[in-house]
Amino acid sequence: MKAKKKKRQDDFQKVKLKVGKKKPKADNATNTNFRTKGIHLSEQLKKDTSGPTTHRQLGINDLLSQLHHYSGNVKQGALTGLRELLSLNPSLLEQHLSRLLSEVAAVFTDKDGNVRMAATRLLRFIAQCVPAERVAPFFPLLSAHLSCAMTHIETSIQEDAMKVLDVLLEHYPALLASRPAVLLTNFLEMISHRRTSGGVQKAQETKGQRGWALSVDPKRAVTGQQWRLTVLLRLGRFLQAVVEERPVEEGDVSVPTEGVFGSSGEGGLTPLDLNWEELTYSKAGVKVYEHSGAKPTPHSTYKLRPEVDAGDGARAGEELGSAEAVQSFAATLVPLLLEVWVEATANDGPLNSTEGGHLLTPDAMSIMFQVLSILQLLRKLTPQKEQQDTLDTWFRNEYLGDFKLHFMKSFPYGTRDTPKHKKKVDLKRSKQTAAVPGQTVEPLALNITLCQVMVSLSQRQSLGRESDADWLIPLRLFVRDTLANGVKLSYRQLHMLLGTVWRMVLTQRSKTVTEDLLAAVYVYYQQRNLTLQTRCLLLSFYSKLYLQEQGHTHIARSKMLCRWLAALPVQLSQLGHRNPALSSRLILAIQAAASRGNKDLLNSLQTHACRLYDPQEGIVVLLPAESQQRLVQLLYFLPKMSQSLLANLSRCCTAGRISAGLAASLIRIVHLRSSLSGWLVGSQEVAVQDVDYVSFLFSTLTGFSSDELATLQEAGDESALPPSPLSPLSLYPTPLEQFTHHWDVVEEVCHCLETLGSKSQCFDILQNGICKYLTRLGVVPDSMAAGLLRAVARLLDPSIVPIEPVLRFLSQCCLSLLALLITLQQEAPTDTNHKREAIWGACVSAMSAIPRLLRVSLQSLRVGDLCEEELPQLGQILSMLLQHTPIRNHLLANAALLQHIIQDLTRYSRGETREQWLTDLLYCYSVTVAHGSSTHRGNLGLRDMY
Repeated sequence: MKAKKKKRQDDFQKVKLKVGKKKPKADNATNTNFRTKGIHLSEQLKKDTSGPTTHRQLGINDLLSQLHHYSGNVKQGALTGLRELLSLNPSLLEQHLSRLLSEVAAVFTDKDGNVRMAATRLLRFIAQCVPAERVAPFFPLLSAHLSCAMTHIETSIQEDAMKVLDVLLEHYPALLASRPAVLLTNFLEMISHRRTSGGVQKAQETKGQRGWALSVDPKRAVTGQQWRLTVLLRLGRFLQAVVEERPVEEGDVSVPTEGVFGSSGEGGLTPLDLNWEELTYSKAGVKVYEHSGAKPTPHSTYKLRPEVDAGDGARAGEELGSAEAVQSFAATLVPLLLEVWVEATANDGPLNSTEGGHLLTPDAMSIMFQVLSILQLLRKLTPQKEQQDTLDTWFRNEYLGDFKLHFMKSFPYGTRDTPKHKKKVDLKRSKQTAAVPGQTVEPLALNITLCQVMVSLSQRQSLGRESDADWLIPLRLFVRDTLANGVKLSYRQLHMLLGTVWRMVLTQRSKTVTEDLLAAVYVYYQQRNLTLQTRCLLLSFYSKLYLQEQGHTHIARSKMLCRWLAALPVQLSQLGHRNPALSSRLILAIQAAASRGNKDLLNSLQTHACRLYDPQEGIVVLLPAESQQRLVQLLYFLPKMSQSLLANLSRCCTAGRISAGLAASLIRIVHLRSSLSGWLVGSQEVAVQDVDYVSFLFSTLTGFSSDELATLQEAGDESALPPSPLSPLSLYPTPLEQFTHHWDVVEEVCHCLETLGSKSQCFDILQNGICKYLTRLGVVPDSMAAGLLRAVARLLDPSIVPIEPVLRFLSQCCLSLLALLITLQQEAPTDTNHKREAIWGACVSAMSAIPRLLRVSLQSLRVGDLCEEELPQLGQILSMLLQHTPIRNHLLANAALLQHIIQDLTRYSRGETREQWLTDLLYCYSVTVAHGSSTHRGNLGLRDMY
């Protein structure tokens, strides 16, 4: 039987559609019968008014938050926006510096190269705007991120870390140098790796080497040699920053010197005003003395530094200045540098041939130059001289054999000429090559650096020591040929060569070596068109080498050094004032040798002295005041002073081309070198004859040469005051500045004359000179007349009576000066105060010292011959004399003569009413007579003096 079919309902039943019927709605149909309304959030649509924004309307908070985005493009755009925002609003740097530095440093290790490049650009912009003292609190964070980038597993991140390091080395070298230990380890890890443990490592450590070996990464975009060159370039710059920023303990306040050839420079104490804010980040160390300075501690130095955590890096940075710390680091680095050197020479050397090993490609030369530069900087990491000597000895004992084997094998090195083939330019390869900076190194720079490194390992020759002469011969020949053949050198290269010569001369102690090297230096010194900096460097080298003659007979007996010294005065006279700075250097060198009594220089200086001390064109009147003072001091060392030289010196004193104080110093030096001073040192001979010395003083006292006085007599100058019965001489009024200068010189001359011994003899010489050369003059400068009266008053005793011609000439000078005094008082009473006081003092002191001078002056007055304008002048002169106490007694001794003159003045005064000057004169006379009547007996005794 067939089973009965059961009715069942299907899951998906087909809907039967009928024509004309409405289609039924589906079960999941959406009801669209609704309306919508827009919702506007006005607060979100508002612009950010809290601060400045970029052109994309993004503020600094938005940009900093985008740096945490997962997308590299977003982070790159945020870094670009930050640079745009900060360039337009620099004030944001001050407000958000901490966040900016922390966020930018965090992307140093970003996986996207474009992000790292944008971060480097932003960091450079910040470094250009923010000083080091503002960045210092955040620099440990920057340094930590930099260390992560330098030791990152990705090679591209390591390469970009070098660009970040370039920015920090350029703008914050002191901050980097304060934490050297970690970075130095990072540099080692970038070019090398630790050896695996085993017997090989133990054997190498037994020999003194560390467990490090050069590493090669085939994933790098550049070759291993180019990468090592990149790292060594930065390592050299970093070590240079450490050397420059370290404290130097050579004085109370240490300042870096020029790097001159092993000399500590001039000693002495310099007062210092401490400013704690400035010293916090300075390079100088401040020495602290214990026990209030009673027991100074030479090696106790206190350096102000920023407050940082005393971690391992800080402690290592402080300890890097010791010789032990440098030795520990050098023991790891130097073997690696030797491996780099061997690799460069092996890759560059010709196959199956030993010829041409000294010819190098530019790449090999660059990396070898960096190896030598780093070795130089390692020596300079210790500031103390004793530590440097210890380090040099350690280098010599450990590596001299290796250096001679590898460095000196093909010395000197040259450039290999490689043929240039035309081929398609590989853009990728050219970009890689351009990524390595500083590839072009000249062979000359490499050879000079090698010379300096090797010569620093040489030691002084003595008994029981191994001689270095053999391996130094190629170096000495190269230095000699480079200097003598006129090779064009930069200032740095010349400085390094001179330092090499310095070291060779002091260590070899050979007269032949010294003469050979100094002759080459002198050939270079004689070149023309050398720059001022180069010329000064050569002068400094010769001068400091000459100062080393004590204890070094091969230097003291050097003919080339004597030849250079003898040529200095010639060069100084030829140079003149065209280059004051170079002239000053020459004078310093001459002064150093003259103070040591070098005969060759002193003879040359005496030969050219007249030209150097010419009053018109000599450098003594053309150079600045400091150089003038040194030239005047050189006069003390001259063996002889000729008459022509003394004449030039006299004109230099009186012409006003040098200051009055310097002229006084010159006069004192001439005085000390004469026998009349009675002051000689040791075996020093008399440089000035007595006659020449007295003539020098007399010429300086007059202030004018015989030619100038003759010109005044013949010229008929309208500026000279015409003679008159009141003013017998025609006075030439000198300018106020010249008069003041001459008056100061006269005081010094009078002081020298007073110290010669017998005043009577000095006065006899003086009056003979006046009688012979001056009494016939019709035109006399007022400065000379006042100076003569001043000298006569200081040298003459009342018991000495001058001869008649001299007495008459002095009285004429006295009357003429008094008449000029009245004129000056009427015309310019304020501007000529000093001149009027000097004239009045000279006249009064002369009349007081020579009683007959007043009588002769009164006798020469002829009131009847005076014009109407001169009568008031004479009256004022007499009133001034009557009011002066020292002159009053002398006038009372000549009361009859004075009364006759006053009566004549009263008679010839034609005014209907008595003028004021005559009233004043009569009053002064009556007071003087009344005072004199009580001392009549004393006047009778005084009258006998006339």
